[in-house]
This record gives sequence, structure tokens and C-alpha cells, in this order.
Amino acid sequence: MKTTFYDVKKKEKVEADVTDKVTYGEAGRLRYALRAQTPDGRTLTKFVSKDDWEKTQV
Repeated sequence: MKTTFYDVKKKEKVEADVTDKVTYGEAGRLRYALRAQTPDGRTLTKFVSKDDWEKTQV
């Protein structure tokens, strides 16, 4: 599934395939994120709502 990520190095939005769904934090204070990779191997992270995180299929 493709989604839009912000590439900090290029300072622009890029389209990339989601490679992983991750959570950060501890119980009660979780943050949900999607991860992708650029063609040159850098990792992109996008924080999303729980609903969007659950809807995303990897």
C-alpha cells in the first residue's frame, strides 16, 4: 500500500510503499506509526491515528 511520507533529507513529500506497522510508547500512551524505505535505503516514519493504523494492510 502506498502512502505519502515527508522526507526530511529532501524536504518534500514522497510516495512510498508501507513496509511495517509499529507502535511507540507504553500501555495507555501508545503512538501508532507506519514505516517505509526510500530507494537509497533510508527509513521513513509517519505517525498516524489508531484507526488509520488498523486499516493499513502490510
